[in-house]
Amino acid sequence: MLRQVLSSSSVRRLLLSPTRCVSSKQNAPDKSEYSTPPEIIDYEDSAELPVPEYPIRTDEPLETRKQRLLYQSRKRGMLENDLLLSTFVAKYLKDFDADETAQYDQLINGVSNDWDIYYWATNTKPTPPEYDTDIMKLLKQHVKNTERVQRLRQPDL
Repeated sequence: MLRQVLSSSSVRRLLLSPTRCVSSKQNAPDKSEYSTPPEIIDYEDSAELPVPEYPIRTDEPLETRKQRLLYQSRKRGMLENDLLLSTFVAKYLKDFDADETAQYDQLINGVSNDWDIYYWATNTKPTPPEYDTDIMKLLKQHVKNTERVQRLRQPDL
């Protein structure tokens, strides 16, 4: 049945019609509309929508806090930060003391926009003084990846 349909002259004309073929020069989309902008456009946040503050957990045991941060580092909602933060935590979190753990907690939970963390860690945007801690410096060093480690997926738990 399909052979009969494909062999009919009207179908062949439709399939082989030169008006149906797209020339590589003609009708090609303008590549400039797909290019990367020369700079990052950062709009100011509206004052009308207050960002809820992250609750500080003062009575949380250190090991519980580390387990929570391990989970939160893996489930950021954007793959770039998932890879960067999960590999960072796998390498460094076990050796953090309570103060360093608190700094890391403030970094990933105090910021309302994950793109900010990404831009700061990759040195695309300057880090605000309140987040420019030893942990952020360690994260920036981790992101540079001087050891050339492949980070294509999150480390195993």
